[in-house]
Amino acid sequence: MKHLLLVGGGHSHLAVLKSFGDTPAPGARLALLSPSGHAFYSGMVPGVVAGHYRPGDCRIDLAALAARAGARFLLDSAAGVDLAKREVTTARGERLHYDVLSLDIGSSAGDPSGAAERALRVRPVESFLAGWERLRESARSGEVRCIAVVGGGAAGIEVLLAMRHGLAGVAAEFVLFSELPILAGHGARRRIARILGERGVTVHSGRKVVAAGENGLGLDGGERFEAQAAVWATGAYAPPWIAQSALATDARGFVAVSETLQSRSCPEIFAAGDVATVIGEPRPKSGVFAVRQGPVLARNLRRALAGEAPEPFRSP
Repeated sequence: MKHLLLVGGGHSHLAVLKSFGDTPAPGARLALLSPSGHAFYSGMVPGVVAGHYRPGDCRIDLAALAARAGARFLLDSAAGVDLAKREVTTARGERLHYDVLSLDIGSSAGDPSGAAERALRVRPVESFLAGWERLRESARSGEVRCIAVVGGGAAGIEVLLAMRHGLAGVAAEFVLFSELPILAGHGARRRIARILGERGVTVHSGRKVVAAGENGLGLDGGERFEAQAAVWATGAYAPPWIAQSALATDARGFVAVSETLQSRSCPEIFAAGDVATVIGEPRPKSGVFAVRQGPVLARNLRRALAGEAPEPFRSP
């Protein structure tokens, strides 16, 4: 009996669970490790924030999906991996053996320097949506008068505009801080800048936020900006335990994988979604790629369990 351990309930693993639920793999025992009993379709999150959808509309029951696939569901998170023993250590200290391991744990929106410690982070999605509910009520009551969003990329701007729509009619000021020009390198930059201006959003480009606390933001140069709430939507960061393991990583600490989604250093380990970087084919950290990788990952995990050669992932 071979053990397949799925760590994380990301978009790729949803496809894996569906595949194994539709067609079980003989001689394989599955387990799913996730810190939450739910997964969220990230593409619908701005719509939830804007009020177009309810949180339940984009929420997926991981435990039910795991049960359908015959997988043991473990409500915990990974804290480390012993490559020699083929064991994943959880945050609660449990050691989980694997013959084949697959990682789909996403990325973090929190700055490793701790600057985002007191801010509402856009990832993980579940805690962000819960925090948004509290923030929305505080803004409606007048307790929060200024909301600062940190991050001038597509994610930060989309979330800001969604929050602005969700608080239509509420006298709350929105401010966007971006270390680089907003949407740097994107052709839509001027159009988005115009839309932000039309929505009454103040944009501070070229300013680095170094701290977020109860009384506002700390900026480079020692200045402070008063805001009752801060939302952190900067770039993606790799989970620290990945870099602390002996797994091959890219320069940013994400798992380095080949075109088959296998680890470059451990062929029995696969990774997909934000936590992985396909060496030679760098792509933005976006949920759409995790969705596309899912079916190939499912087939390659089956092949690995059967001792067969994997197939390459070709993004359309």
